[in-house]
Amino acid sequence: MGQEKNYMIGEISLIDTNMLVYAYDKSEGEKHEICKRLIDGCWRLREKYGISIQNLSEFYVIITKKIENPVPVETAKEIIGDIIKFQNWMVMDYDARTILSAIEINMAYGVHYWDALIAATMRENNIFNIFTEDSDFKSIPWLKVVNPFESMLD
Repeated sequence: MGQEKNYMIGEISLIDTNMLVYAYDKSEGEKHEICKRLIDGCWRLREKYGISIQNLSEFYVIITKKIENPVPVETAKEIIGDIIKFQNWMVMDYDARTILSAIEINMAYGVHYWDALIAATMRENNIFNIFTEDSDFKSIPWLKVVNPFESMLD
């Protein structure tokens, strides 16, 4: 994980939904450990991360319904509340203009609309780095995509 720090020093990176889910889904083994360490940097005030309200909404649905051992809804609510209140999480919202920008990104790069909405939200907030395993983001030329699991694939 040290490699990605070289080009992101001082820059805020967005934590995609899948990274946040893995950080709290203990059934994911090595992915859980990697993402837990990634997120821990924020909780320990070493890193500042961005996250969109869309990511938080997706996280809630996945962590409470779609994983092997779902988290109780009260626990998920507490996690999300902690993220919203914590100083090193930059929680980003979007508006009607963001939706139009997302449609343009969707049309220009052929990425899924919901990924385009995250990318548009990031751009509006001057965030150009994303931690994700979703390869769709790689087709957006102004995004630097970091998959912390790539060393696992070698």
